[in-house]
Amino acid sequence: MSARDWRKSSYSSEGNACLYVSALDNATIRLRESDQPDTILTTNPAALSALIRSAKEGQLDHISKR
Repeated sequence: MSARDWRKSSYSSEGNACLYVSALDNATIRLRESDQPDTILTTNPAALSALIRSAKEGQLDHISKR
């Protein structure tokens, strides 16, 4: 897979804390981190949207408090 297939999040800073996203088609979204580029998570637009919405609403805040 070419590096141009991946887009870096505009919220990512420089260094090893970058999130990259790639869409194979309208049904498949892939995510990876810059420090582990061979580990790729695959999801769909609806599931990713639900995750982002939950995070914005604070529904996942309890996870970071462990």
